Amino acid sequence: MTIDLRKEALADEVVRDYLTLSSGRFTWESQWEEVANLVWPDYRSTIRSNAVWTPGIKKTELQFDVTAARALSKFGAILDSLLTPKNSIWHSLVPQDESLKKNRDLMLWLEQVNKTIFKYRYAPRANFAGQNVLTYMGLGAFGTGTLFIDPLDHPRERGLRYKHVPIGEVYYAENHQGQVDKVVRAYWLTGRQAMQKFKPDASLPQDFIDRISASNAAMEANYKFLHCVRPNADRNPKLLGPGSMMYQSIHVLYQPTARTVLREGGFDTFPFIVSRYLQAPGEVYGRGPAMEVLAAIKTLNQEKKTLLEQGHRAVAPALLTTDDGILDDISLKPGAVNRGGMSAEGRALVGTVPVGNVQVGKELMDDERDAINDAFLVSLFQILTETPEMTATEVIERTREKGILLAPTVGRQENEKLGPQIEREIEVLSRQGLLPPPPGGVNIKAMGGLEYEIQYDSPLSRAMRAEEVAGVMRSIESTLTIVNATQDPEPLDNFNFDVIVPEVSQIQGVPLRWMNGPDIIAQKRQARAQQAARQQQAAEAPGQAALMKASSVAQESAIRTGQMTPAQMKALGAQQGGGQQQ
Repeated sequence: MTIDLRKEALADEVVRDYLTLSSGRFTWESQWEEVANLVWPDYRSTIRSNAVWTPGIKKTELQFDVTAARALSKFGAILDSLLTPKNSIWHSLVPQDESLKKNRDLMLWLEQVNKTIFKYRYAPRANFAGQNVLTYMGLGAFGTGTLFIDPLDHPRERGLRYKHVPIGEVYYAENHQGQVDKVVRAYWLTGRQAMQKFKPDASLPQDFIDRISASNAAMEANYKFLHCVRPNADRNPKLLGPGSMMYQSIHVLYQPTARTVLREGGFDTFPFIVSRYLQAPGEVYGRGPAMEVLAAIKTLNQEKKTLLEQGHRAVAPALLTTDDGILDDISLKPGAVNRGGMSAEGRALVGTVPVGNVQVGKELMDDERDAINDAFLVSLFQILTETPEMTATEVIERTREKGILLAPTVGRQENEKLGPQIEREIEVLSRQGLLPPPPGGVNIKAMGGLEYEIQYDSPLSRAMRAEEVAGVMRSIESTLTIVNATQDPEPLDNFNFDVIVPEVSQIQGVPLRWMNGPDIIAQKRQARAQQAARQQQAAEAPGQAALMKASSVAQESAIRTGQMTPAQMKALGAQQGGGQQQ
């Protein structure tokens, strides 16, 4: 058998990367395991690369309070509704060149490209909505979320496919600018799944195929694989295929006795979308809300355990009796009669042990719950639901305040998650020929390719820009008050409504196709001007007729009185007629 020394060396490189990156996050894993125990039990025992778990086992026995777990689910829903709401177009594409933004055909084409992205992103087989929420929950629990985007692998369909990658499977490295540019993913496949994924390449080693084919148990057993994506150090743009791509992709079968390269490929855009909630100096992985309030979560869990014990004692208290009481024969069944439990004087001979102040325990727990809900943004979004009587102005102000509070942390996701995600989606769809062709007269090559920028129209971005809309509306309302008081419309001349209306509509998320273009706006204004001229002419017609009639009566009177001869009258009429023609 011929040994490919290059592939052997490549497999060893990937394994070294994996071992180095996995050893560098050892201290993180203990924190993540604590978080998983109390906040996301589904992830218990999946954090460490060498973890062994049994599918279907119970994982909630360490939880006494579910506040943090419920807050995490709400946190995922909050980020989804703020950043990527399924029922709206939450981003658009515009040219980087300001002059090209006036090209309506180009703008409409970019809008079609944008619609195509949304079509394939939310297609049923893409699985974006469910996987995206899991990524947001990863941010909330562990401070880091990872989404893998690849072309849809289906015999009859093309499109996109999304996969949330659990924190226990991925190991990161940053470049000099703080961007994650190397990922090693350690994942497990059954023998049958490995045959489906790699057999078409004829890359699985024969001894491995023989081993998993020996029995059904071996075929359904799990085997470890590594997927490394890193910058392509030997990239040559003049080549065709993976050698010309920005990133190198390597799949390795990771066996105890041998490592085998199964597939080599490449990507022009980074397929792992890695986002961090917050980052401490010198750290690659993020820190999330659960890690921020882990002390409160652990305290609340212990307080709930203590309160349950108190409650149990309060409901079924321990009894106190005299030495020669009836403790041995006492019955606690409903309706039971216990003789000898009362003295002849009517004094009870059986009492209960004090259980402490349960109410104080509840108040202490409420303090911890408030801290947890604040960290997971739950309390921030209870404002509008708890005060429905707010006026529209108050709602705008509250929205503005939310934008200010959320911008530093949640707003980071636009740069680190959504921007790279959209770039990746465009690249994958473009390679499959699924993007609409550019309109005639639009030279994409002259633009240097798809030189575009992303404008976010999500509820969060609108909340962050709500101050602009609120400010201009307040200014216009104040100006209208002055106009109504003075009956002088000139103060409104300070506002450029041709700029204000389109930009406010854009902030409010109005699609461009719903807005009229410059040609139609000019036609409408010309038609209104013509209509106004006709109305003015019609309004002036009765006055002109009355004036002509009065002039005719005066002339006839002048002739009768001898003040004007018929010849003079004729000359005057000719002069007036000539003046009207002029």
